[in-house]
Order: sequence, then structure tokens, then C-alpha cells
Amino acid sequence: MEPEIRDSHRLSFGPAADLYDEVRPTYPAAAIGWMVGPAPRRVVDLGAGTGIFTRQLVAAGHQVIAVEPDPGMRARLASRVPGAATPAGSAESVPVPDASVDAVVAAQSYHWFDPAVAHPEIARVLVPGGVFAPIWNHRDTGVDWVAQLSGIVGGEDVIPPELPDELFGPVQRADFRHEVPSSPDLLVALISSRSHYLTAAPAERDRLEREVRQLCATHPDLRGRDRFPMPYLTSAFRAARR
Repeated sequence: MEPEIRDSHRLSFGPAADLYDEVRPTYPAAAIGWMVGPAPRRVVDLGAGTGIFTRQLVAAGHQVIAVEPDPGMRARLASRVPGAATPAGSAESVPVPDASVDAVVAAQSYHWFDPAVAHPEIARVLVPGGVFAPIWNHRDTGVDWVAQLSGIVGGEDVIPPELPDELFGPVQRADFRHEVPSSPDLLVALISSRSHYLTAAPAERDRLEREVRQLCATHPDLRGRDRFPMPYLTSAFRAARR
């Protein structure tokens, strides 16, 4: 993605910050332990958004600095997670001192980073042996209706980090199954929180909403159901700072 397009999309969420916070899924607790280890750790949550993952880190007992470039998202983050510091910043300019944190995480945000700048910056703030750990929730397209949903709204990429060997050790991966409650209205709200929808023309927004509702009304696994589980596969990665 070209830098100017990437920036316009990653800064598109502010007007939808409340919606984003309400409908985006949480992450498996087991993934947090695998990524950063036992509490307390000093953790930077990069691209923290409204603090969905930040809240889970704080609840697990970690000391968290939640860095978010979008002012609207950051305002929601600060109001929702009083137990975390919430400075303005980005993956390319992390507002913490050298070698000052044990872990840097990125929940659903690594694809917005400029790797050439972000990787050295992440390495700068980590203590030797500290970990960089991005994580993604992605829809479980092994379930038929979820595969059809992805055909309507687009897929969700998982991007294994390709880190400089001189800065980081080998990248490890772990996958976790996860599900959250959903409904026809929540599915429409979920797709309405995505950058593709937020930056789309009205006709494209109408199409997405119409086809998602049609799927809920006609698929045999969903038809007539007010509530149903939304299945996710959660992929986490970690690599230690050399």
C-alpha cells in the first residue's frame, strides 16, 4: 500500500471510534501470556486504537503505554483505559526512552506500519531480550457462512513480520481459536468499523450492508437467529530483541 493511502486509511477510524470500540473483538487471554510472558511487564501497545487490547493487558497486570496516532481513537482510549498512559505517537516515532520496555505489541495494527522505519524504532525502545509481538484476529473462513461473509466484505490478511536479523531473533507463531457473540446488526456494525467501509462511497456502503443482511436472512446456519457466535482464528507472533 502506498504511504499516502496507508495513512489515509489508518487515520480514518477516528470518526467511528465509539463504534469501533463497541464491535471489534477482544483477544484470547492465552495469547497475551504467550506474547509477553507473566505480569508485570512494561509494554508498549502500538497502534492501540480505542484500547481493546490495552484493557486486556492492564487487566492481566501489565504496565502499559498505549500509543495511538489518531486523535479521535486516542480520546476514546484515554477515557476507557485510565490505567494506561496514552501518549500521541506512532510505530515510526514511539514516545518512550531507549531500552525502556519489555515488550512491544501491535493488535490488528502492524499492517499500517512503515517497516523500514518502525522496526529500528521498535528495537530502540526494547530492552535486550525484550519481545516484539503483533497479533491478529481473523475470521474463521473454514465455517461456510464466514467464508461467504468474507466474499462480500473482503478477506483479512495476516502479515508475519519480516524483521531485520541484526535486530531480532527468529519469529515464532502461535494460533488460537476464539469466538465472540454476534447478531445481524452487530455484523453490519462490524463491517462499518473497517477502513474499507469508512473510506468507501455511499453506494459501496449500501451494497455491503445489504449483502451482509441478506446473508444473515438466507444462510441456513444464520436464518431466523437473533444471536450466534462469530468464530475467529487468532494468530500471534513474537521475536526477541537481540
